[in-house]
Amino acid sequence: MPKVVIIILNWNGQADTLECLESLNRLDYNNFEIILIDNGSKESLDFARDIENQFSNLKIELILNEENLGFAGGNNQGIKIALERKADYVLLLNNDTTVEPDFLKKLMEVGEKNESYGIFGSVIYYSDEPEKIWFAGGQFNWPRTRGSHIFDKPSEALKKVDYITGCCLLAKKTVIEKIGLLSEDYFLYYEDGDWCLRAQKAGYLCGLVRSAKIYHKQSRSTQEFSYPYLYYHSRNGLIFSFRHGWRFLTYLASIWIFSKQFIKAMIDHNSQWAGPVMRGVMDFWRGKKGKLKGYY
Repeated sequence: MPKVVIIILNWNGQADTLECLESLNRLDYNNFEIILIDNGSKESLDFARDIENQFSNLKIELILNEENLGFAGGNNQGIKIALERKADYVLLLNNDTTVEPDFLKKLMEVGEKNESYGIFGSVIYYSDEPEKIWFAGGQFNWPRTRGSHIFDKPSEALKKVDYITGCCLLAKKTVIEKIGLLSEDYFLYYEDGDWCLRAQKAGYLCGLVRSAKIYHKQSRSTQEFSYPYLYYHSRNGLIFSFRHGWRFLTYLASIWIFSKQFIKAMIDHNSQWAGPVMRGVMDFWRGKKGKLKGYY
């Protein structure tokens, strides 16, 4: 049975993380370990006590970071440890998810049978609307410099997609060894799409496994449409498109995005979006990457 190391990042979400661990405690796949990384949370943490009291039967290593290293930085810590421990697969899993007991078994069954695929994902449903799909594969829209979710459950058992969300992403060890770690240039958002495209350029496909099922409490650690949310989506979408898409079109798109937000600011229409979006575009022009100072 191949060994899987599950990496979970926590940032001010202890209650969600414990609920996630409770669901993992019911998995029917036996050969897995968990690396739980607190990414510089500001809330008081009792993970060590709670893990010892509630999850003594799970193999969990807890790492406490003094600062937030971002999605890529935190996960890369875990990936390095997983490879040192001879993991055959690495699973990135959001802390604000809960899983079906057979989801990992389903992913692994498909993963072991399909050598041409290197990255796999599950169908993800909303936690508060468990019949509504949040993610059933990702597709890229290069003119708009962004990726988008597919919401229709696939008819195929394994569906080829452009990318798998980092909310639940299973990668083969051989893929990671070939393409390297997640890019820390983004800090937050688009690292998963970047990783998937790098895997495809290395000859591996990305696939959604229809039978694997989890649930997601959307945007628990980052407030949707907050200043950093808008900034990172704007800047990182352009960085991503410039690296993997059409560079000239990316520059044209950046000018259009900036101009549109400037006009909105002038007429006070959704002007609260203008500041972070324009700053994101300008930082793309400046070549600025990584963390936005003052946030997270």
